[in-house]
Amino acid sequence: MGGSERRRPKYAAIAEDLDTKIKSGVYGPGQPLPAQRELSAAYGVTLMTLRQALQLLTERGLVTQQAGRGTFVAAPKASYSLGSMQSLADDLRGQGHLVATALLSRGRRRPPRWVADRLGLATAVPALRLERLRRLDGTPAIHQVSWVPAALADALANVDFTATPLYSALAEAGVVVQNARERLGPGVLSAALAKHLGQPAGTPVFLSDRVTYGLDARPVVFDRATILGELVEIRTERAATSLSMHWANTAG
Repeated sequence: MGGSERRRPKYAAIAEDLDTKIKSGVYGPGQPLPAQRELSAAYGVTLMTLRQALQLLTERGLVTQQAGRGTFVAAPKASYSLGSMQSLADDLRGQGHLVATALLSRGRRRPPRWVADRLGLATAVPALRLERLRRLDGTPAIHQVSWVPAALADALANVDFTATPLYSALAEAGVVVQNARERLGPGVLSAALAKHLGQPAGTPVFLSDRVTYGLDARPVVFDRATILGELVEIRTERAATSLSMHWANTAG
């Protein structure tokens, strides 16, 4: 055995062994690992050393440690690319995930001021409001509300939004999407949405606000998505000309 192997900490070797077992399916998603005392005995180490190994796995996102319950294999996360012009659901389907959409409500309503401002509309003018719940591989993961200006609503009147993505429906109606601006920030799950997403109110979430523009630079859709961070991670790729990031002071 080489010097580098002799110097390797025991906890790192244990973490690597458990990592391999998790990725090979010995321990599946959602399954608990053996109790810490059982694992420490099996590896011939102290509880402190074992806990260092479990902390490494936690930092890698492979396990979650739940107080009073034990250590569980984390479910694999889907990723949502900020740089994509696809709809959120299409983005996830493209990665091989099963995305099912439930239409919670649909109708023309007067948008609240903060939505009307993003769409460049007067609040007195009704817009089409779509409320949907996305299930990712069978688990509620995303609550999404989309607003579409009334001028485009008639073209969407007969669309089944449980089967047809909004952006596909707009394309079939002759609307060409040019670009989008998206703002992503942390938030907590409201009591109103907790029942849809099956998590307690106050659970940390991502909040995504996205305005999509047509060729004439007019807004065609405003989306507000509430995304469970336990199931979906946000990714982006940086390039010299393709991503602009703006930092804002949100205090006060």
